[in-house]
Amino acid sequence: MAAAEAVYVFDACAVIAFLHAEPGAQEVAALLKPGRRRILHVLNLCEVYYDMVRRERVEDARSLEGILGGLGIEIDSGLPTSLWQEAGDLKARLRRLSLADCFAMALTLRENGTLVTSDHHEFDPVAAAGLCPIHFIR
Repeated sequence: MAAAEAVYVFDACAVIAFLHAEPGAQEVAALLKPGRRRILHVLNLCEVYYDMVRRERVEDARSLEGILGGLGIEIDSGLPTSLWQEAGDLKARLRRLSLADCFAMALTLRENGTLVTSDHHEFDPVAAAGLCPIHFIR
């Protein structure tokens, strides 16, 4: 039996760190190597898009799906009832997490993956409670 493929679900801050060569970018680059599945939920993609537009990188923002696809990151644009309900349940329980972070976490749990983030403030309690596997990039 072959080993299961590693699955990494990125939140917006991890992708932003990589795209802008911020601290943690090398850690993200290491996770982008072939042999693992990389996913970004469309709500987290919207956060990355917003960040690029805010930084006045509108042309890059408009090309974001192609840029991420070229890196092997698949965009999950699905909103099945089970996913949005899980995200809503997480938001109700873990009030300090943003709704977009709750979607990233719900997707991670659905895919039996590891959430990639730099947001210690939000995700340290999640990691400490063992609610979801977390890979901090810095």
